[in-house]
Amino acid sequence: MAGNKLEALGEKARALLRNAVRVSLATLDASGAPYASLVLVASDEDAAPILLLSDLAEHAKNLKRDPRASLLIDGTAGFADALSGPRVTLMGSLARGDPARLKPHFLARHPEASLYAGFGDFACYRMEVARAHLVEGFGRIDWIEAEDFLDHTP
Repeated sequence: MAGNKLEALGEKARALLRNAVRVSLATLDASGAPYASLVLVASDEDAAPILLLSDLAEHAKNLKRDPRASLLIDGTAGFADALSGPRVTLMGSLARGDPARLKPHFLARHPEASLYAGFGDFACYRMEVARAHLVEGFGRIDWIEAEDFLDHTP
């Protein structure tokens, strides 16, 4: 039963990510303080988040110093009480990935990004998810380990 619960939680968290257009990205600035920004997101086949970031942006500069990051995916749109809606925070590290493999996923989700995706200062980043914190509303809160969040279906 525990395995089924973990699978169900992972599916719910993945669905939030796969339906998201934009997310809040938190990185650590040079002083170690948290820095949050709004970014567009897509997902890899295994549900690992993919971002397209400019080297000129503060969050990219922060990631160069320290790859640790978190993403807040907000699924509360349409809820009269936003705190009763679902959201998930993904925690892990972000690193540049293979643009030939990642960029098509990103552009399929955000075709408007093709206007700047080829600029020299933009790079694809892939999150190595360590764990996720799923909140489905009041009192429905669970931690999900990476192996339960990631999609292992072929």
